[in-house]
Amino acid sequence: MKINYIFLLLALVAEIVGTIGGFGSSVFFVPIGNFYFDFYSVLGMTAIFHLSSNLSKIWLFKKGLDKKLLLYIGLPSVVFVILGGFMSKWVNSGALEIVLGVFLVVFSLLFLIKSEIIVFPNKKNAIIGGTLSGFSAGLLGTGGAIRGLTMAAFNLEKNAFIATSAFIDFMIDFSRTFVYYEIAFFGKLKPV
Repeated sequence: MKINYIFLLLALVAEIVGTIGGFGSSVFFVPIGNFYFDFYSVLGMTAIFHLSSNLSKIWLFKKGLDKKLLLYIGLPSVVFVILGGFMSKWVNSGALEIVLGVFLVVFSLLFLIKSEIIVFPNKKNAIIGGTLSGFSAGLLGTGGAIRGLTMAAFNLEKNAFIATSAFIDFMIDFSRTFVYYEIAFFGKLKPV
């Protein structure tokens, strides 16, 4: 198998930009990966790619993990990434690619046009953000932007933000790796 060095370089750039931005590399990695691989392979690669990158982020920025946010954002994220991952096996991958593109454009435009939108730092918003982030990560392969927006409301110190986000992302990726493995190796159900 020939290694595509341009893809590897783009994956590295996606990881660096995602780490600096604090929202994860999948926002960039998933669209880039879709140019080179089928959607389900990209979902699986994203999960594995994130597992290793998140371990390094947790180690580098380990000071100040926010345990409350790990619970309020992380737990719903894990539950809903599993649900979203299993739901992805019933939806046509072409449709998922279109949904991903529309989601990224609409999400970006929403915050460009309505820059005054504020997410209040409370338990309810943390749980809603974790739920939406996890479900989006399972179904579409990316949910870091939603998690980043939710966590930004809590005005965390930089190391705490990156470490907490990376730990939540690690839990999400660890969970969905098993879901995507099951889909890839035990067959995808017919699309509806």
